[in-house]
Amino acid sequence: MSRTGKSPIALPEKVKVSIVGTKVNVEGPKGKLHLELPLLIELKNEAGVLHLNRKDESNQAKALHGLSRSLVANMVKGVAQGFVRELEINGVGYRAEMKGKELHLALGFSHPVVFPLPNTVSGVVDAKRTRITLESIDKQLLGVTAAKIRSFRPPEPYRGKGIRYSDEIVKRKEGKSAGK
Repeated sequence: MSRTGKSPIALPEKVKVSIVGTKVNVEGPKGKLHLELPLLIELKNEAGVLHLNRKDESNQAKALHGLSRSLVANMVKGVAQGFVRELEINGVGYRAEMKGKELHLALGFSHPVVFPLPNTVSGVVDAKRTRITLESIDKQLLGVTAAKIRSFRPPEPYRGKGIRYSDEIVKRKEGKSAGK
């Protein structure tokens, strides 16, 4: 049995879960999220604790058991606390700026890169304009958004210029050396 799938999910206060067939709706102080569970997985709410069980022992059910538990746990944590992802910009002249729901990036191209943030993702740029903080209740959408922003100018290994996650370590390479 899946170790991840069999662990229960404790519901914090102010978080409500409604289960209708295979649809799961989670509502909390930060917002609402919805998920369609696979038919092979069933969810039960027992006194503020969620348990996921699989209906049979097929390989597909085993594969979906831990995944479904992680998705539901992320939904519960998202509507209760939310998720944060930080990006850092390194490079001379590289900077970011928020204009409404759009992120404007100057990354050394001949034009500014304009990236509209999804509805459930909010962004803040610090005073130095080199640190972007993204917040959302949807962990998956937050990760996709951060990866898309990083993809505009990934960090290069020689000088470290580009956009990287705040917890990312960029392995630096040694440049060319003159022949002897």
